[in-house]
Amino acid sequence: MDIRRLVGRNVQRLRSDKGWSQEELADEAGLHRTYISGVERGVRNPTIVIVAKLASALGVNPSDLLKGK
Repeated sequence: MDIRRLVGRNVQRLRSDKGWSQEELADEAGLHRTYISGVERGVRNPTIVIVAKLASALGVNPSDLLKGK
Protein backbone atom coordinates (compact mmCIF):
# COMPACT_ATOMS: atom_id res chain seq x y z
CA MET A 1 0.00 0.00 0.00
CA ASP A 2 1.13 3.54 -0.76
CA ILE A 3 2.45 5.30 2.36
CA ARG A 4 0.14 8.28 1.77
CA ARG A 5 -2.91 6.03 1.79
CA LEU A 6 -1.63 4.22 4.87
CA VAL A 7 -1.14 7.46 6.80
CA GLY A 8 -4.54 8.67 5.62
CA ARG A 9 -6.32 5.53 6.78
CA ASN A 10 -4.62 5.70 10.16
CA VAL A 11 -5.48 9.38 10.62
CA GLN A 12 -9.10 8.75 9.65
CA ARG A 13 -9.40 5.75 11.98
CA LEU A 14 -7.85 7.53 14.95
CA ARG A 15 -9.92 10.66 14.33
CA SER A 16 -13.11 8.61 14.13
CA ASP A 17 -12.16 6.73 17.31
CA LYS A 18 -12.05 10.10 19.09
CA GLY A 19 -15.41 11.07 17.61
CA TRP A 20 -13.87 14.13 15.97
CA SER A 21 -14.79 15.78 12.70
CA GLN A 22 -12.08 16.76 10.25
CA GLU A 23 -12.62 20.35 11.40
CA GLU A 24 -11.94 19.41 15.03
CA LEU A 25 -8.74 17.58 14.12
CA ALA A 26 -7.65 20.48 11.93
CA ASP A 27 -8.16 22.91 14.82
CA GLU A 28 -6.23 20.69 17.25
CA ALA A 29 -3.35 20.21 14.80
CA GLY A 30 -3.24 23.81 13.56
CA LEU A 31 -4.06 22.78 9.99
CA HIS A 32 -6.85 23.49 7.50
CA ARG A 33 -9.78 21.09 7.20
CA THR A 34 -9.19 20.62 3.47
CA TYR A 35 -5.61 19.55 4.22
CA ILE A 36 -6.90 16.90 6.65
CA SER A 37 -9.30 15.72 3.95
CA GLY A 38 -6.45 15.41 1.46
CA VAL A 39 -4.32 13.46 3.93
CA GLU A 40 -7.17 11.07 4.70
CA ARG A 41 -7.82 10.50 0.99
CA GLY A 42 -4.13 9.82 0.37
CA VAL A 43 -3.71 12.69 -2.09
CA ARG A 44 -1.55 14.87 0.17
CA ASN A 45 2.05 14.01 0.92
CA PRO A 46 2.45 15.16 4.54
CA THR A 47 5.91 16.11 5.75
CA ILE A 48 7.33 14.63 8.93
CA VAL A 49 6.43 17.92 10.67
CA ILE A 50 2.78 17.48 9.64
CA VAL A 51 2.82 13.83 10.72
CA ALA A 52 4.14 14.98 14.11
CA LYS A 53 1.39 17.63 14.41
CA LEU A 54 -1.31 15.12 13.53
CA ALA A 55 0.08 12.54 15.94
CA SER A 56 0.28 15.08 18.76
CA ALA A 57 -3.30 16.20 18.16
CA LEU A 58 -4.48 12.58 18.12
CA GLY A 59 -2.47 11.67 21.23
CA VAL A 60 -0.34 9.00 19.54
CA ASN A 61 3.29 8.57 18.51
CA PRO A 62 4.14 9.65 14.95
CA SER A 63 5.17 6.07 14.19
CA ASP A 64 1.58 4.97 14.88
CA LEU A 65 0.48 6.86 11.77
CA LEU A 66 2.97 4.91 9.65
CA LYS A 67 2.04 1.41 10.80
CA GLY A 68 0.04 -1.01 8.70
CA LYS A 69 -2.40 -3.48 10.20
